Amino acid sequence: MNAETQQRIVDAVDASFEAQLATTRDFVAIPSTRGAEGPCQDMIGDLLRERGYEVDDWHINIDDLKDLRGFGPIEHDFSKARSVVGTYRPQTNVGKSLILQGHCDVVPAGPLDLWDTPPFSPVIKDGKMFGRGACDMKSGTIGALYALDAISAAGFKPTARIHFQSVIEEESTGVGALSTLQRGYRADACFIPEPTGGKMVRSQVGVIWFRLRVKGHPTHVAFAGSGANAIMAAYHLIQALQKLENEWNERAKADRHFKTLNHPINFNPGIIMGGDWASSVPAWCDVDCRIAVLPGWSIADHQKEIVACVAAAARNHRFLANNPPEVEWSGFLSEGYELTDAAAPEAAFGKAFGAVYGGSVEDLVFTALTDTRFYGLNHGIPSLCFGASGGEMHGFNEFVDLESLKKTTKAMALFIAEWCGVEKA
Repeated sequence: MNAETQQRIVDAVDASFEAQLATTRDFVAIPSTRGAEGPCQDMIGDLLRERGYEVDDWHINIDDLKDLRGFGPIEHDFSKARSVVGTYRPQTNVGKSLILQGHCDVVPAGPLDLWDTPPFSPVIKDGKMFGRGACDMKSGTIGALYALDAISAAGFKPTARIHFQSVIEEESTGVGALSTLQRGYRADACFIPEPTGGKMVRSQVGVIWFRLRVKGHPTHVAFAGSGANAIMAAYHLIQALQKLENEWNERAKADRHFKTLNHPINFNPGIIMGGDWASSVPAWCDVDCRIAVLPGWSIADHQKEIVACVAAAARNHRFLANNPPEVEWSGFLSEGYELTDAAAPEAAFGKAFGAVYGGSVEDLVFTALTDTRFYGLNHGIPSLCFGASGGEMHGFNEFVDLESLKKTTKAMALFIAEWCGVEKA
């Protein structure tokens, strides 16, 4: 790809950036929390049809996925769950095929009064777009769509098959991405524009979700000593799991990538529910937890360690010793992933990055996870993850930096053109 072609594509991104932001605002405005992603998938389907893509929109059948590597248990109503894929098929097929993927699900906004502006009424100010999902990762998904638009607007068309995939469940199980693989979608490479601050994810953690189900013995609080408080017992187990977290972080010091980070393994008791009455000693407590694992670590082995940790802590508790808690698996059972055997797509992206940013792309050792793992681990498809800068993901006043979004859109457009090849339209 010569310099003139590059410049025409970059100029096309600039020319359509206001339209890109308008589409992003509309996308962010949809409150697509878990189980409510349908309107976002409708919007993506419409955008793809308007552009002439071949659209596949299907309901996800859990029975088709439950035996696949990386499947995580689904506990909520999944009857409306859908994946949407738009496929571009070239007239001249001489390049390398590509999957472009984004997730449309977002985490809950939390107490609305703690946001400066409503989370689903996106606002642009000070060079940023604020709103739940603006950063993670709706701006990246729309950016990928407009990167494809820029190639067309510049007078070119790709010369390889492209699948544009909009998935759900990235924030809780990953089965949306898994469903596209079960459906048969494959390519020579995958690119996911998660917000990485302009760095390439080199290695990322996996995640295990689990629930502690703790029993107590109820009594009137006036006679609390004769009962057993399930909430306080749950704290006893949490403290034991914090020690396990420390042990796993010691192991992480041997990992070639994660040894550069302080405390890459994070344990989080994220949801706690228990008790029925303020003046009654609680008879039950459920705690939903998350803990990370590193690439190469066995999910099954680390599940066993969690169970053993909880059992050992229970044996040292007055009530739990005879009333052991239960451990349930409640979402992610996801391996970590290291980007390997990706010299060709990385070289193509390196050219695109250099043309937009100058220099070489930096690596990112990521203490969260992305859907890239399914492509690399399940099918050996090199899966790149690179995107814009932003902040407050999963927090209040989430935002994406718009200048970084424009740059990443340009880099994506040039990467697509380099990897897939282009010819004059």
